[in-house]
Formats: sequence, C-alpha cells, structure tokens
Amino acid sequence: NCAKAASLFGHLRPNRYVAVDISVDFLRSALDNLQRHHPALDMVGVGVDFSAGLALPPEAGDPQTDVRVLFYPGSSIGNFAPDEALVFLRSVHAACGSQPGSGLLIGVDLVKDTAELEAAYDDALGVTAAFNRNLLLHINRLCGTNFALSDWHHVALFNTGASRIEMHLQATRAVTVRWADGARAFPLGERIHTENSYKWTLGGFAKLLHQAGFGNCRHWTDAAQRFAVFWACAR
Repeated sequence: NCAKAASLFGHLRPNRYVAVDISVDFLRSALDNLQRHHPALDMVGVGVDFSAGLALPPEAGDPQTDVRVLFYPGSSIGNFAPDEALVFLRSVHAACGSQPGSGLLIGVDLVKDTAELEAAYDDALGVTAAFNRNLLLHINRLCGTNFALSDWHHVALFNTGASRIEMHLQATRAVTVRWADGARAFPLGERIHTENSYKWTLGGFAKLLHQAGFGNCRHWTDAAQRFAVFWACAR
C-alpha cells in the first residue's frame, strides 16, 4: 500500500513520488488512496517487472537534473542470486541519475545462526510449508499435472557455501506425476528445489553496491544485527 515509502515523505519532502510494482491494479488502488492523503504531491505509477532491470519512463522525471532517492524496503533483494543482484543494482544505479544527493535506500537480510534461519523458513504453524506446497497446486492448474500435496514434505535448509536458504519439496513416497502427454517418476526422498533466499554480510553487501557503481555507503542494523538498511550514494 506504499505505506513504507509514505513514511519518508515528511523527511524527504519529495516533489514527485514514483511507485513501481508488477501489478497495475495494485498501483492504481494504492496511489488513489495515497493521493487523498497527499493531494499536493505529484504521483506516478509504473507497472513493470523490475527483476529484469529498472528503466523508468519520462513521466518519472529527468535523472540528469532531478535528485532521485530509490527506496527498496524489506529484504527481497535476497530473491536474486549474487550475479543477478549485481545486474539489477547496476540498473538501479543508472536510474538514480547523476545529481548529488541521489542514491539508494535498501533493506537486506543478514547472515545469522543457521538454526534461527531454518526455523524462520519452517515455522511451527506451517505457514511457509503451505506456501511452498501451494506451488504444486499452481503447477496442476497450469500444466494439468496430478501432484498430490500429501506426497510432498516441505524442507528448508541453509546452504552455508552459497549463503542462502533453500526451500525444497521432498517426496514422502515413491510417486509418479502424470500430465496429458507424459509422466515423471520421483523416488522416495527426491527433492524439488523450489526457492532460494540469499543472505548477506555487511561487508559483502557493501562490496556488491560498490561493484554496481555506487559510491559511499552507510548502514544501520538492529541490535542483534539480523537485518540492515543501507544508504548508497549514486556518486
């Protein structure tokens, strides 16, 4: 609902707010509501899948003359593998423009105790497990397969070497999944790798920002250094 960005309006006093999301319907609803609370602020919605790169339209202003603050809250930068994150951040750096004061404010999930990480992705209520298994229902709808949720167990593990949480679905028995013109046998214990979430160290993410073209960086963390927010100057 753009509330996180709106919480910065009083501090930044922007001339224009540009919201970016893959869902145009969400943007329209969120900006209509936000405009009622900030009627004097120019607002632009950009419906785009920015995972393929961030290119803003002319309505977003001129990156050569405007001071631009790009805000990426949460920690979904972890959805990108490191090489993908570098490509994405380079496109963000380009979108920041060249004016002094421009830059990126971004949230990052940090490396922490393995047991703590794995528990977060395999919660006692089973919310994450249900989310993971729901992928099979989606595949059934799209492809006409006959995955049965009861045949699959949610697995979350931290891959230390790759610095990422991995989510898998593991076959609880030998099972054959069928679709219109084919089938695939899964032996007991075989896993389907469904998702990754990369975790960063403070030094590692600062290095990534510099590789993407950003200049001086600052960061803030919670007391236990579980999460961080970075400010990276565009120049």
